[in-house]
Amino acid sequence: MIKMLKYLSLLFVVFSMLHSCKQKATNDSSPSIEPSSRYESEPLPSWNEGETKQAIVNYVQSVTETGSADFIPVSDRIATFDNDGTLWSEQPAYFQLFFALDRIKEMAPDHPEWKDEEPFRSVLDNDLEGLSKQGLEGLMKVVMVSHGGMKSEEFKTQVREWASTAMHPTKKKLYKDLIYQPMLELLDYLKQNDFKVYIVSGGGTDFMRAFVTEIYGIPTERIIGSRISTEFKIENGKPGIYRLPELEFIDDKEGKPLNIEKIIGIKPVFAAGNSDGDLAMLQWTASNSYKNFELYVHHTDSIREWAYDRESHIGKLDKGLDEAAQKGWTVIDMPKDWKVIYPFELGN
Repeated sequence: MIKMLKYLSLLFVVFSMLHSCKQKATNDSSPSIEPSSRYESEPLPSWNEGETKQAIVNYVQSVTETGSADFIPVSDRIATFDNDGTLWSEQPAYFQLFFALDRIKEMAPDHPEWKDEEPFRSVLDNDLEGLSKQGLEGLMKVVMVSHGGMKSEEFKTQVREWASTAMHPTKKKLYKDLIYQPMLELLDYLKQNDFKVYIVSGGGTDFMRAFVTEIYGIPTERIIGSRISTEFKIENGKPGIYRLPELEFIDDKEGKPLNIEKIIGIKPVFAAGNSDGDLAMLQWTASNSYKNFELYVHHTDSIREWAYDRESHIGKLDKGLDEAAQKGWTVIDMPKDWKVIYPFELGN
């Protein structure tokens, strides 16, 4: 229960801010780029030339060149990436929270009593302020009803169906389209150089596995996140994995290196994140005896995406930003380093 309250308290802070969110303007002066077919001969084509891109390329070349003093065997080329705010957007709230709200609305016809019952009434009325007044107990009901009480495969099907049609409230794009084109290229670049890439995120494991495998080209077993408790049961002669209304593990902060050690069993040599929640993972990577690389995505683009860091309730980057400066980690400045943010901007 303590784990659940800790997790929901974070969602609750996020949730209380949604009613004040405003859509950001489209950047009509975004740098023009060449057609993607012209990028095949160069690494990281959606990255501007500069220190950040060169640091990544130099690192990969130094650890993959046979005979190099920094050479890393293929078996030890482990790269771990956070997801929310690192590979796709996370404002004005985590995408998984929007899924929970949409699921309640979808389930409502089978629950007519919800129109008079909190916290569901506030969700159905799009009354975010009213929902915030229900406190953690109310948010717990929303999350557990939308995420629990079903087979694991049923949940994944629901997520896939949602991801195929659900639109972001301000960007007016499918959530799955709000991935970062430069980071997709980085994933591919590492994979082309025999790095084994993992997602290590605070988001739900099953939520991500339902559709990000296709987006990122990363096998399901390499997608690691927070876990809801489950149980194995046989009903009507058929075995199934059933989701329970309780949280088993939070894959955030110190939970990330713990999960990496337990599931992967090899310390990463490359790690990327965007918040203080990823700091422990980057610190763990920095302790590797092999040459290592730590990367922070700093959200500095208020025009094309969002600008936030030290004071943000979502993706807060404070201690991590200071440690990156102290230790010489690479920090992405989005307007400076990225020609585009999203894949749909290609060719504009």
